[in-house]
Amino acid sequence: MSYCVNCGVELEKSLKKCPLCNTPVLNPREIMGNHDKPFGAPSPFPEEKGQVEVVKRKDVAILLTTVVVATAVVCGLLNLLVFPATPWSLAIIGGCALLWVILIPVAIYTNQAVYTSILLDGLALGIYLYLLTYMTSKNVWFWKLGLPIVVLITVIIELFVLCLRKLPRSFLTMALYAFSALAVLCIGLEILIDRFMREEVMLGWSAIVLTVCVIVDITIITLLSRKQLRNAVRRRLHF
Repeated sequence: MSYCVNCGVELEKSLKKCPLCNTPVLNPREIMGNHDKPFGAPSPFPEEKGQVEVVKRKDVAILLTTVVVATAVVCGLLNLLVFPATPWSLAIIGGCALLWVILIPVAIYTNQAVYTSILLDGLALGIYLYLLTYMTSKNVWFWKLGLPIVVLITVIIELFVLCLRKLPRSFLTMALYAFSALAVLCIGLEILIDRFMREEVMLGWSAIVLTVCVIVDITIITLLSRKQLRNAVRRRLHF
């Protein structure tokens, strides 16, 4: 049984118009399936499906490279010709180079190994810090503090990714790797800072972080070693 869409009166199947208000009786299936629209009414829907053209990765790489190179060149020329007092453009040029290296696996060369990407990122960061030495009176901070910290962070990230790819991976194991890496990072940072500042090592804040991380790691290892306890925690925390 059908009804008029305007006044709601009950209609017979053979009717073409509503007997009360003369509203045309249209069958939705006929509207969608018949190209010759009844009563000459145009369809409100497009005949063809539109599709946005996919942007090629090569074009994105060219655009990003152009923007980065143009920024570095323009700042270098401004520094050389207009503001030659200090080599401030080296910070921007180094930042552009660092950004371009980070974007390599994202938009330029997607098949690059993750270990190579991390190594290149660390190398680019080291070069960036080295360029900053030209803006300071001494470069001893780079060789004794900046470069060792970059090497430390790069090695820790490489080992963390290696654990994720080669060892069992779950929420608990990832937390175990993360807290272990955090402990090593904090200990290494304080050792490097102490050697640079006062030529001696005295653990302070990093010892607190190490203690907390060790407690958390022991707890996680206990959970991993006891299947029933591990399953109970997973059910309660929903992971």
